Amino acid sequence: MSRLLFLLRVSAFVVVIVVAKLVAHYVLHWEPVSLNALFTGIVGANVFLMGFMLSGVLADYKESEKIPGELSACLDNMAQEVRGIGITNSAANIGPCLTAISQLSDDIHGWFYKKIDTSEMMDGLNALTDQFEALQPVTQGTFVARLKQEQSNLRRTLIRTETIRETSFVDSGYLLCELITVSLCGALVLISMDPFYESLLFSGIIAFLLVFLLTLIRDLDNPFGYYERFSGADVTLKPFEDTVRRLGRMAGKDCASPEQPEAA
Repeated sequence: MSRLLFLLRVSAFVVVIVVAKLVAHYVLHWEPVSLNALFTGIVGANVFLMGFMLSGVLADYKESEKIPGELSACLDNMAQEVRGIGITNSAANIGPCLTAISQLSDDIHGWFYKKIDTSEMMDGLNALTDQFEALQPVTQGTFVARLKQEQSNLRRTLIRTETIRETSFVDSGYLLCELITVSLCGALVLISMDPFYESLLFSGIIAFLLVFLLTLIRDLDNPFGYYERFSGADVTLKPFEDTVRRLGRMAGKDCASPEQPEAA
Protein backbone atom coordinates (compact mmCIF):
# COMPACT_ATOMS: atom_id res chain seq x y z
CA MET A 1 0.00 0.00 0.00
CA SER A 2 2.82 2.41 0.84
CA ARG A 3 4.44 1.77 -2.56
CA LEU A 4 1.17 2.56 -4.31
CA LEU A 5 0.90 5.82 -2.36
CA PHE A 6 4.50 6.59 -3.34
CA LEU A 7 3.70 6.15 -7.04
CA LEU A 8 0.48 8.14 -6.72
CA ARG A 9 2.36 11.03 -5.12
CA VAL A 10 4.91 11.09 -7.95
CA SER A 11 2.20 10.74 -10.59
CA ALA A 12 0.28 13.65 -9.08
CA PHE A 13 3.23 15.98 -9.73
CA VAL A 14 3.54 14.71 -13.30
CA VAL A 15 -0.17 15.20 -13.96
CA VAL A 16 0.09 18.81 -12.77
CA ILE A 17 2.99 19.43 -15.18
CA VAL A 18 1.18 17.80 -18.12
CA VAL A 19 -2.01 19.79 -17.44
CA ALA A 20 0.01 23.00 -17.15
CA LYS A 21 1.64 22.28 -20.51
CA LEU A 22 -1.75 21.66 -22.12
CA VAL A 23 -2.98 24.97 -20.75
CA ALA A 24 0.15 26.79 -21.95
CA HIS A 25 -0.24 25.33 -25.46
CA TYR A 26 -4.00 25.40 -26.10
CA VAL A 27 -5.25 28.18 -23.82
CA LEU A 28 -2.42 30.67 -23.34
CA HIS A 29 -0.57 29.91 -26.61
CA TRP A 30 2.62 30.78 -24.77
CA GLU A 31 5.64 28.50 -25.19
CA PRO A 32 8.58 30.90 -25.41
CA VAL A 33 11.38 28.42 -24.65
CA SER A 34 13.08 26.61 -27.52
CA LEU A 35 14.69 23.19 -27.19
CA ASN A 36 18.49 23.36 -27.30
CA ALA A 37 21.61 21.57 -26.10
CA LEU A 38 21.77 23.63 -22.90
CA PHE A 39 18.45 22.21 -21.73
CA THR A 40 19.50 18.60 -22.32
CA GLY A 41 22.81 19.34 -20.61
CA ILE A 42 21.06 20.64 -17.49
CA VAL A 43 18.86 17.52 -17.42
CA GLY A 44 21.95 15.33 -17.62
CA ALA A 45 23.73 17.32 -14.91
CA ASN A 46 20.72 17.03 -12.60
CA VAL A 47 20.50 13.27 -13.13
CA PHE A 48 24.24 13.01 -12.40
CA LEU A 49 23.80 15.00 -9.17
CA MET A 50 20.87 12.80 -8.15
CA GLY A 51 23.03 9.75 -8.85
CA PHE A 52 25.61 11.08 -6.40
CA MET A 53 22.90 11.66 -3.79
CA LEU A 54 21.46 8.19 -4.41
CA SER A 55 24.82 6.47 -3.95
CA GLY A 56 25.28 8.35 -0.67
CA VAL A 57 21.95 7.38 0.88
CA LEU A 58 22.28 3.78 -0.34
CA ALA A 59 25.34 3.29 1.89
CA ASP A 60 23.28 4.02 5.02
CA TYR A 61 20.34 2.06 3.62
CA LYS A 62 22.44 -1.10 3.19
CA GLU A 63 23.68 -0.72 6.76
CA SER A 64 20.13 -0.16 7.99
CA GLU A 65 18.93 -3.44 6.45
CA LYS A 66 21.06 -5.26 9.04
CA ILE A 67 19.84 -3.30 12.06
CA PRO A 68 16.51 -5.12 12.77
CA GLY A 69 18.39 -8.43 12.72
CA GLU A 70 21.12 -7.08 15.00
CA LEU A 71 18.55 -5.79 17.48
CA SER A 72 16.79 -9.16 17.38
CA ALA A 73 20.06 -11.00 18.02
CA CYS A 74 20.93 -8.82 21.03
CA LEU A 75 17.51 -9.26 22.63
CA ASP A 76 17.41 -12.99 21.92
CA ASN A 77 20.93 -13.45 23.29
CA MET A 78 20.03 -11.67 26.51
CA ALA A 79 16.85 -13.70 26.94
CA GLN A 80 18.68 -16.98 26.32
CA GLU A 81 21.44 -16.07 28.77
CA VAL A 82 18.84 -15.32 31.43
CA ARG A 83 17.02 -18.55 30.61
CA GLY A 84 20.32 -20.43 30.96
CA ILE A 85 20.77 -18.98 34.43
CA GLY A 86 17.37 -20.35 35.36
CA ILE A 87 18.30 -23.78 34.02
CA THR A 88 21.61 -23.82 35.93
CA ASN A 89 20.06 -22.59 39.17
CA SER A 90 16.40 -23.47 39.58
CA ALA A 91 16.19 -21.19 42.62
CA ALA A 92 17.01 -18.11 40.52
CA ASN A 93 14.03 -15.81 39.94
CA ILE A 94 14.48 -14.97 36.25
CA GLY A 95 10.86 -14.02 35.58
CA PRO A 96 11.23 -10.25 36.21
CA CYS A 97 14.31 -10.07 33.99
CA LEU A 98 12.61 -11.89 31.10
CA THR A 99 9.59 -9.61 31.50
CA ALA A 100 11.83 -6.53 31.38
CA ILE A 101 13.56 -7.75 28.20
CA SER A 102 10.19 -8.49 26.58
CA GLN A 103 8.88 -5.06 27.58
CA LEU A 104 11.98 -3.45 26.13
CA SER A 105 11.36 -5.19 22.81
CA ASP A 106 7.80 -3.83 22.81
CA ASP A 107 9.13 -0.35 23.58
CA ILE A 108 11.65 -0.49 20.74
CA HIS A 109 8.89 -1.58 18.35
CA GLY A 110 6.78 1.39 19.45
CA TRP A 111 9.83 3.64 19.14
CA PHE A 112 10.22 2.66 15.48
CA TYR A 113 6.70 4.01 14.93
CA LYS A 114 7.39 7.08 17.14
CA LYS A 115 4.78 6.06 19.68
CA ILE A 116 7.54 6.11 22.32
CA ASP A 117 10.24 8.77 22.46
CA THR A 118 13.92 7.97 22.55
CA SER A 119 14.52 8.94 26.18
CA GLU A 120 11.73 6.67 27.41
CA MET A 121 13.02 3.77 25.34
CA MET A 122 16.59 4.28 26.59
CA ASP A 123 15.35 4.41 30.19
CA GLY A 124 13.89 0.94 29.67
CA LEU A 125 17.22 -0.27 28.29
CA ASN A 126 19.16 1.21 31.20
CA ALA A 127 16.69 -0.32 33.67
CA LEU A 128 17.97 -3.76 32.64
CA THR A 129 21.10 -3.02 34.66
CA ASP A 130 19.09 -3.40 37.88
CA GLN A 131 17.71 -6.73 36.68
CA PHE A 132 21.18 -8.01 35.77
CA GLU A 133 22.62 -6.96 39.13
CA ALA A 134 19.81 -8.82 40.89
CA LEU A 135 21.06 -12.01 39.21
CA GLN A 136 24.64 -11.59 40.48
CA PRO A 137 24.14 -13.62 43.71
CA VAL A 138 22.61 -16.62 41.91
CA THR A 139 24.97 -17.06 38.95
CA GLN A 140 28.55 -16.72 37.77
CA GLY A 141 29.92 -13.26 37.06
CA THR A 142 30.76 -14.21 33.45
CA PHE A 143 27.05 -14.75 32.71
CA VAL A 144 26.17 -11.27 33.95
CA ALA A 145 29.14 -9.82 32.04
CA ARG A 146 27.79 -11.33 28.81
CA LEU A 147 24.38 -9.84 29.52
CA LYS A 148 25.91 -6.39 30.00
CA GLN A 149 27.92 -6.79 26.79
CA GLU A 150 24.73 -7.49 24.85
CA GLN A 151 23.12 -4.52 26.57
CA SER A 152 26.01 -2.36 25.36
CA ASN A 153 25.71 -3.70 21.80
CA LEU A 154 21.98 -3.01 21.86
CA ARG A 155 22.53 0.55 23.07
CA ARG A 156 25.12 1.19 20.34
CA THR A 157 22.80 -0.13 17.62
CA LEU A 158 19.85 1.92 18.82
CA ILE A 159 21.89 5.12 18.90
CA ARG A 160 23.12 4.41 15.37
CA THR A 161 19.52 3.84 14.26
CA GLU A 162 18.48 7.16 15.77
CA THR A 163 21.31 8.93 13.95
CA ILE A 164 20.35 7.43 10.58
CA ARG A 165 16.67 8.20 11.10
CA GLU A 166 17.08 11.82 12.17
CA THR A 167 19.99 12.93 9.95
CA SER A 168 19.49 13.99 6.33
CA PHE A 169 22.22 13.33 3.78
CA VAL A 170 23.75 16.64 2.56
CA ASP A 171 20.90 19.13 2.95
CA SER A 172 22.52 21.55 0.50
CA GLY A 173 22.57 18.76 -2.11
CA TYR A 174 18.83 18.23 -1.65
CA LEU A 175 18.25 21.97 -2.02
CA LEU A 176 20.21 22.10 -5.28
CA CYS A 177 18.42 19.04 -6.69
CA GLU A 178 15.03 20.46 -5.78
CA LEU A 179 15.78 23.88 -7.30
CA ILE A 180 17.05 22.38 -10.56
CA THR A 181 14.13 19.92 -10.76
CA VAL A 182 11.54 22.66 -10.22
CA SER A 183 13.27 24.85 -12.82
CA LEU A 184 13.39 22.04 -15.37
CA CYS A 185 9.73 21.16 -14.80
CA GLY A 186 8.85 24.81 -15.37
CA ALA A 187 10.91 24.82 -18.56
CA LEU A 188 9.16 21.64 -19.75
CA VAL A 189 5.83 23.46 -19.49
CA LEU A 190 7.09 26.40 -21.55
CA ILE A 191 9.27 24.59 -24.08
CA SER A 192 8.19 24.56 -27.71
CA MET A 193 8.70 21.41 -29.78
CA ASP A 194 6.90 20.09 -32.85
CA PRO A 195 4.87 18.00 -33.08
CA PHE A 196 3.12 18.87 -29.83
CA TYR A 197 2.18 15.32 -28.85
CA GLU A 198 5.89 14.41 -28.81
CA SER A 199 6.61 17.43 -26.66
CA LEU A 200 3.83 16.39 -24.26
CA LEU A 201 5.03 12.78 -24.14
CA PHE A 202 8.69 13.54 -23.48
CA SER A 203 7.83 16.28 -21.01
CA GLY A 204 5.81 13.78 -18.97
CA ILE A 205 8.58 11.16 -19.11
CA ILE A 206 11.35 13.57 -18.09
CA ALA A 207 9.23 15.06 -15.32
CA PHE A 208 8.36 11.59 -14.02
CA LEU A 209 12.03 10.56 -14.04
CA LEU A 210 13.23 13.66 -12.18
CA VAL A 211 10.44 13.73 -9.60
CA PHE A 212 10.63 9.96 -9.04
CA LEU A 213 14.40 10.05 -8.46
CA LEU A 214 14.18 12.98 -6.07
CA THR A 215 11.31 11.40 -4.12
CA LEU A 216 13.08 8.03 -4.02
CA ILE A 217 16.26 9.59 -2.62
CA ARG A 218 14.26 11.39 0.07
CA ASP A 219 12.52 8.13 0.94
CA LEU A 220 15.72 6.08 1.07
CA ASP A 221 17.33 8.70 3.30
CA ASN A 222 15.12 7.47 6.15
CA PRO A 223 14.96 3.65 6.03
CA PHE A 224 12.93 3.68 9.27
CA GLY A 225 10.03 5.86 8.13
CA TYR A 226 7.29 3.48 9.31
CA TYR A 227 5.45 6.44 10.84
CA GLU A 228 5.33 8.29 7.47
CA ARG A 229 2.25 7.73 5.32
CA PHE A 230 4.03 7.93 1.95
CA SER A 231 7.20 6.09 2.90
CA GLY A 232 7.61 3.09 0.59
CA ALA A 233 11.28 2.08 0.93
CA ASP A 234 11.56 1.11 4.60
CA VAL A 235 13.66 -1.86 5.69
CA THR A 236 11.63 -4.82 6.88
CA LEU A 237 10.94 -5.23 10.59
CA LYS A 238 9.86 -8.87 10.29
CA PRO A 239 12.94 -10.38 12.04
CA PHE A 240 12.48 -7.97 14.93
CA GLU A 241 8.72 -8.54 15.15
CA ASP A 242 9.32 -12.30 15.26
CA THR A 243 11.66 -11.72 18.20
CA VAL A 244 9.08 -9.58 19.98
CA ARG A 245 6.62 -12.48 19.77
CA ARG A 246 9.21 -15.02 20.97
CA LEU A 247 10.16 -12.87 23.95
CA GLY A 248 6.49 -12.37 24.75
CA ARG A 249 6.00 -16.13 24.90
CA MET A 250 9.07 -16.55 27.11
CA ALA A 251 7.78 -13.90 29.49
CA GLY A 252 4.30 -15.43 29.51
CA LYS A 253 2.64 -12.57 27.65
CA ASP A 254 -0.05 -12.68 25.00
CA CYS A 255 2.07 -13.24 21.88
CA ALA A 256 -0.20 -11.57 19.32
CA SER A 257 1.44 -9.71 16.47
CA PRO A 258 2.95 -6.37 17.50
CA GLU A 259 0.67 -3.46 16.72
CA GLN A 260 1.55 -1.47 13.63
CA PRO A 261 0.01 1.98 14.01
CA GLU A 262 -1.23 3.87 11.02
CA ALA A 263 1.35 6.28 9.66
CA ALA A 264 0.76 9.96 10.15
